[in-house]
Amino acid sequence: MSQEFLSRILEQKAREVEMMEREELQPLRESYRLAEYLKNHQDRLQIIAEVKKASPSMGDINLDVDIVQQAQTYEANGAVMISVLTDEVFFKGHLDYLREISNQVQIPTLNKDFIIDEKQIIRARNAGATVILLIVAALSEERLKELYDYATELGLEVLVETHNLAELEVAHRLGAQIIGVNNRNLTTFEVDLQTSVDLAQYFKDDCFYISESAIFTEEDAKRVAPYFNGILVGTALMQAEDVAQRIKELQIDKG
Repeated sequence: MSQEFLSRILEQKAREVEMMEREELQPLRESYRLAEYLKNHQDRLQIIAEVKKASPSMGDINLDVDIVQQAQTYEANGAVMISVLTDEVFFKGHLDYLREISNQVQIPTLNKDFIIDEKQIIRARNAGATVILLIVAALSEERLKELYDYATELGLEVLVETHNLAELEVAHRLGAQIIGVNNRNLTTFEVDLQTSVDLAQYFKDDCFYISESAIFTEEDAKRVAPYFNGILVGTALMQAEDVAQRIKELQIDKG
């Protein structure tokens, strides 16, 4: 995702937020706490399974998918959380997808979007998300902290996404519990699993780390398994002929 493209997304988000009404807060959906689960289940690489119909990098991935059935398959095969794309313009997602899936599963759901405003956080919570994504590259450090604090005050957990050491240090200063390392370079659009491996030396013992993007095979998962608590997998699962089997291949036993 080029910086220019990221800017286009954020400009679109700003327009959406400007027209967005502030919803009344609804009760938080009940599920287990992701950080607590990761702490207590470190014997294998956990899977955050994503429902994603399309993306700017891949184009259309699986437009005809039954999103609820896909999510239930994820849950039945041991996914720790379901990530749901809600961006309509660039990823062909929808907030209703998050709502429908959250109504039909027990495990945590992640609102995967470019969040820049408190109104989006309320909407995510009301749609059933128990976790939201905040992207370091999309926010100033001050704004990141404001949104992080707001989300946690509402009882949500936050996956803070980073890509390089400077962004990882921002996440650490923030006190983030759950930190993602995106293997996709936001400037060149290229993906490289080495990003996760290289940053692992800077990890802290009291945080939980998720490797995101570019994980398709058992070999990919094994490469990051020594360093990470979990992986976020979208395209590989959305394109898999046998979703259950693909999940099992990626759930690397860490002993």
